[in-house]
Amino acid sequence: MSDNTWSGRFAEPVSDLVKRYTASVFFDQRMAAQDIRGSLAHARMLARQRIISPSDLADIERGMAQIAGEIERGEFAWSLDAEDVHLNIEKRLTALIGDAGKRLHTGRSRNDQVATDIRLWLRDAIDAIGELLRDYQAALLDLAEQHADTPMPGFTHLQVAQPVTFGHHLLAYVEMAQRDRERMTDVRRRINRLPLGAAALAGTTFPIDRDFVARELGFEAVCENSLDAVSDRDFAIEFCAAASLLMMHVSRFSEELILWMSPRVGFIDLADRFCTGSSIMPQKKNPDVPELARGKTGRTYGNLMALLTLMKGQPLAYNKDNQEDKEPLFDTADTVIDTLRIFTDMVAGIQVKATAMAAALKQGYATATDLADYLVKKGLPFRDAHEAVARAVRAAETKGCDLADLSLEELRGFSAFIGDDVGAVLTVAGSLAARDHVGGTAPARVRAAIARARQRP
Repeated sequence: MSDNTWSGRFAEPVSDLVKRYTASVFFDQRMAAQDIRGSLAHARMLARQRIISPSDLADIERGMAQIAGEIERGEFAWSLDAEDVHLNIEKRLTALIGDAGKRLHTGRSRNDQVATDIRLWLRDAIDAIGELLRDYQAALLDLAEQHADTPMPGFTHLQVAQPVTFGHHLLAYVEMAQRDRERMTDVRRRINRLPLGAAALAGTTFPIDRDFVARELGFEAVCENSLDAVSDRDFAIEFCAAASLLMMHVSRFSEELILWMSPRVGFIDLADRFCTGSSIMPQKKNPDVPELARGKTGRTYGNLMALLTLMKGQPLAYNKDNQEDKEPLFDTADTVIDTLRIFTDMVAGIQVKATAMAAALKQGYATATDLADYLVKKGLPFRDAHEAVARAVRAAETKGCDLADLSLEELRGFSAFIGDDVGAVLTVAGSLAARDHVGGTAPARVRAAIARARQRP
């Protein structure tokens, strides 16, 4: 008898080339634990509904326990002939327990079985990503707390704009990661619906209890339409979209780490374990980890586009095309998980060069906006204040000095509203302290924001 469960319909066997082309067992075997969980819940429902006997259920549970152990120990013999993880496990179960193993598939199809397994696997992956995002945020918060008072230039257009603290800058990435967590939680809610019971596409004639299986597997609801249940991959696309946003945030941070580590900037140094040298230039210390994360972001975008393209032309219901959903999905999850693990460790080892940050603040007239605000508070209309400060900056550029280095008389030449209290306004410390509101860069506000972030669920 053939290994194929459908071989009775065909007059000749599938060629070896087609077997290799159509098989998925060498990548979908990673869903083995989820397949066993789903099969056990299905078997318990069948026994509860008296579709199979209690002794069949006992045999299935015993056989599945043995198979789970074999897989965990690396002893399970995966077969190309059995095509995928589902048939490999079913074939081994039948070899162990006989006819009871053949009865397990009653009332289900591989179509709803695989849809269930993917949702279970992805739910587990999202839970792991959520914890890793929390760890990543904690590492950022720890570093931000150490540098809540450390001034650095804030940039727009990569030009020095206004003073911020390094802690405040890092908190921007904490907020990005928080949105990533929220998106993953939202995606998980739509993943957490049970397809099992849809069978091939139309449901089943057996008196199944889908709600029981949903409770057994921790699903919040069942998929309401059998056609949609087996053919839907929106949840996988949503996950890849959320993952792409997450990796985009990591890539932005990576770009900054790379710039900051450049000797021309010199704001930070990364621990040696995250860098490599050059095969020809002995002095080099290259930021390979953030560079590669920046590159892997494009990979996750590609996986998202692959899934969107995969689904765009499919009629209802299930089509073999859908076998191609797993590798992009698995790769995206693996990429995100590995990236978050390594970035959490890398952030904890960042060495901040506060002196270089402070020196950079003197290169771009970072307190110019503070001077304009000062003039407005004195009664000058903002546009006039803007013009006066712009002329002061031009004069300082000509002299090759900072605004704070201009004499009081020189500053008064640009506006009669400037008084002898202007000195405090032109200091970096004064600029930081003045932004004392929620979301501002004042060190006290940075510490308060860190405390609030640590209290988030």
